[in-house]
Order: sequence, then structure tokens, then C-alpha cells
Amino acid sequence: MSPLRLVNISLLILFPIAWIAPLLRAGVLPLFGLSEISVLSGIAGLWETDIFLALVVIFFALIAPIAKVVAMEGYLSGRLPARIKPWLFQLGRLAMADIFLIAIYITLAKGIGVGRVEVAWGLYLFTACVLTSLGLSLWAVRERG
Repeated sequence: MSPLRLVNISLLILFPIAWIAPLLRAGVLPLFGLSEISVLSGIAGLWETDIFLALVVIFFALIAPIAKVVAMEGYLSGRLPARIKPWLFQLGRLAMADIFLIAIYITLAKGIGVGRVEVAWGLYLFTACVLTSLGLSLWAVRERG
């Protein structure tokens, strides 16, 4: 198995870990404890208030990254044709959108000044997974012509 495929398949394990890992710690006042927010807990909270937005987040944060990893595995193993290359890049863009949204939420929360938001280790893991997936697709497209 090639190193590209090994790294790609490892994302099938790392993405779910990143979904349950704490992305942020947030609290209303500095004196109170901070609540940990993960991708899955965020989706659960959204589901209670806005099902449409929860479905959008599910698509961008869960479905698009895994679909890209599975499609990339099919491409790297030779099971999918080369014409899938443009779709891999587009899936990478979709998976990158959630990192942008999380960054906006952190910036807004810190700018309001009402509460406290701290970045947790899960955000770094999740970002690393998305960037690794994007890098793999760029490298695979270049390597395989």
C-alpha cells in the first residue's frame, strides 16, 4: 500500500475522533466553568433550534470530508477513473468551508466580549484532517497526471 493511501485511510479514523473531540471551550462569564463544544455536540444543539442549519453543518462537516476520503481511496487504488479528479478538488473545498465558519464564530464571540471562548485540541485535529485531505488530493492529482 502506498504512503498516500495509508495517510488517506487513516483519515477514516481521525475524522470521527475530531468530530467528538472538543473544538472549543465556551462560557458566558469568566467566573463560571467552560462548556466543551464538539462538532457532534454542536450539531445536536443546532438540531434542537434549527434543523436546516444542522443539516447544512452535517453535510459540510461530516458527509463531505468522508465522501472525499472514500472517493480518494477509490481513485488512488485505481477503482475510480481519472475523470473524478475535478470532483475530489471540489469535495475538498466543501470540507474546508466548515473550518472557515468555525473561525468566524470564534472571531465573533471574542469580539462581542460577553463570554469567553478558548480553542481546544479538537479544532487543531479537525483542521489537520481537513488540510491533510486537501493536500492529499492536490498531491494525488499531480502524481497521477
